[in-house]
Amino acid sequence: MSKPRQWVAFFVIVAILLAFDLSLKYWAAANLQGQPARDIIPHFLGLTYTRNTGAAFGLFSNAAWGRWVLTIFKIVVMGGLLWVYYYLSKKTGKRLWLLRIPVVLIFAGGVGNLFDRIAFGYVRDMLAFLFVNFPIFNLADIYVVAGCFFGMFVMLLMKDLP
Repeated sequence: MSKPRQWVAFFVIVAILLAFDLSLKYWAAANLQGQPARDIIPHFLGLTYTRNTGAAFGLFSNAAWGRWVLTIFKIVVMGGLLWVYYYLSKKTGKRLWLLRIPVVLIFAGGVGNLFDRIAFGYVRDMLAFLFVNFPIFNLADIYVVAGCFFGMFVMLLMKDLP
């Protein structure tokens, strides 16, 4: 795939993932806010609405400076991910192509949560594991975690990383 087409594919996929994330967040805010939790899969996965003013697992949620520090940090990370994608797009080979997938996932998840943090001052979370005491999360969080795990998996299988 030519380099301009790689960037078009990158932004189209990010836009699609972002649309799913923001649509679910919008739906959750409109339909779950102030409502009791709902089971999706009994005793496994449920829906409940919460606002996360902190970082992962609610870290820095009580810090007045937290919103801006987290926003600046996320913007720097997004820039770094764009640089990584640019670097990978210059390289060829199927092995390096696989590393673009986690970059796209992590970028889409980061942008989804960054949008919430800038627009609302908090991140809208709605998914909850019911079988364990685990923080409530959203689709963007799933993208980031899946991207990290997939990236680690690909790198473990690769022998000649740049």
